[in-house]
Amino acid sequence: MAALDNVKLKDVLADVASGSLQLPDFQRNWKWDDDRIRAIIATVTLDYPLGVVMTLQTGGATRFRSRTLTGARPDGDPAADLLLLDGQQRLTSLFQALWLDAPVETSDARGKPVERWYYVDIAKAVGPSADRDEAILSVPADKTLRRDFNRSAVLDLSTTDGECAAGLFPLHLVFDAQRVNQWKKSYIKADEDRNWDLWGQFDESVLQQVRAFQVPMIRLGASTSMDAVCAVFERVNTGGVPLNVFELLTATYAGDPGYVGPTGDGDYYQLPRVWREIKQGLAAKYPVFGRPDGSIEKGLSSIDFLQAIALVRTWERKQANTRATVSCKRRDLLDLPLADFVRLAPKLADAFAWVGDFLERQCIVHPRDLPYQTQLVPLAAVRAILDTELDGLGAEEKTEQWYWCGVLGEMYGGSTETRFTRDVEQFVPWIAQDDRAPDTVTDAFFFNDRLDTLTTRNSAAYKGIYALLIKQGAVDWHHTGSPLSPGRLDEYSVDVRQIFPKTWFRRGNSEGLPTNSIVNKTPLSYRAAMDMTGAPSSYLSTMVAASDMRPEWFDDVLTTHLIDPEALRDNDYERFYRDRSKQLQDLVHSAMGKRTMLRDLAEGDAR
Repeated sequence: MAALDNVKLKDVLADVASGSLQLPDFQRNWKWDDDRIRAIIATVTLDYPLGVVMTLQTGGATRFRSRTLTGARPDGDPAADLLLLDGQQRLTSLFQALWLDAPVETSDARGKPVERWYYVDIAKAVGPSADRDEAILSVPADKTLRRDFNRSAVLDLSTTDGECAAGLFPLHLVFDAQRVNQWKKSYIKADEDRNWDLWGQFDESVLQQVRAFQVPMIRLGASTSMDAVCAVFERVNTGGVPLNVFELLTATYAGDPGYVGPTGDGDYYQLPRVWREIKQGLAAKYPVFGRPDGSIEKGLSSIDFLQAIALVRTWERKQANTRATVSCKRRDLLDLPLADFVRLAPKLADAFAWVGDFLERQCIVHPRDLPYQTQLVPLAAVRAILDTELDGLGAEEKTEQWYWCGVLGEMYGGSTETRFTRDVEQFVPWIAQDDRAPDTVTDAFFFNDRLDTLTTRNSAAYKGIYALLIKQGAVDWHHTGSPLSPGRLDEYSVDVRQIFPKTWFRRGNSEGLPTNSIVNKTPLSYRAAMDMTGAPSSYLSTMVAASDMRPEWFDDVLTTHLIDPEALRDNDYERFYRDRSKQLQDLVHSAMGKRTMLRDLAEGDAR
């Protein structure tokens, strides 16, 4: 037997805290990231449907070992009354963010573990409901927001006075009436004329919504058999991932009564097949989009493609109605009619093919070397909008500047939907009408000392400099016939190689300078790397002899990597590092079309 009823969110979270509601031990661990937690909080504050959660009453013949939800620490070892079969990610997110007096243990967009507190911007929250996502924000565990790679504090929320001054309400207080009241008094006291009315609107439109929020819950009876429980769990919780937008659109398009199949017999639209053909066609020609015989969602994903279509569709809508907005949020994807998808999909497939050619011209040919996959979404959308207007000489120069500012300024490392919108809205008139440059260009900076910290492919700028070294003409040290090119990267097994080898530093030769940064690395073949052992002066002699070149000619090969040959031959790491840093800064400056910056100067300007 199963029963469906609505339960107040406050009561559900209280059951989680007490241990009355637990997980069957076969459930996977909680794993939602920061962006998804903020999204579900916004859903609750708007009293939008959360989705049904499913539980199993305990005490029947079917018994499971149970454990508490992440973050719950009930007194003693209470027995569970209900086991949560579906809804773990949602309820754990809300429990940690809205109930616990502790930062939420989650992850950022790169999967790196982080701790976050969640706040709601009072002024933004009382505005249009469409802006509620932007009103929910998270801050680090110390409640301090920083910039310039965490060196400069810009907002301190570690005290109630700081929270009130910023107009940011701490969401973990929402169900504690006494603490909410205390916080309210401090907030109104901070600016009574302004904050009194704001608080009244906020309390009505946000706090009361959360307190009254109800969760639809299916309760499976304790008599439910083991087979039935397993079948239900597998169907609703496969992989721990809910239906995504692509799956929802697949079901919607398949049931579209207006679709007429190619034979006119009423065949239904098969979105997965259409996407598979597009993806495999792109990946077969451009490896940067993934393997054509591999996972259809690795590399360029269906969501990337749908977002690009949504950007173009909403751009078209804005041209007809200036009050419309360019957007590619979840609701825009779910509102995408089949007719518009059918019309725009071929156009975007061609646009992504153009993007593949563009990336090859930047010497980026493998997924591992792609700085930002997300940056390809607005680029494809702009190409679809402008078409051949993007092929002119001036347009290509601007496109390259925008791209490298995004990469080297590391502008696509966080939440991207807002940047997608802004880039499309600003990029198109910049190309078509020679308008003001997009924010991605004007706001991008590269600090000189960033070179010291670029050590792995986890950094977009690291991958960018690697590609720029190839693009500007680096010649391999073993295959010295001609510069490296996209076609030779696989042929020569080119990768990032250390110039002063790790073994050389074991004798304390680093002069206190970084040894593993991009400054001490360059693109070289596997065969060249095999000869690079010991001191540079030693392996250079071997390479010169093997190349059958005069030493001064081999020096010219070294300079194509922006290396001072004399410093390398003298094993002078300090001179090598200082000189190459300066040359790499000039390389970055050229790609971005702007000067790299000294951090002290930038911080002085900010002050």
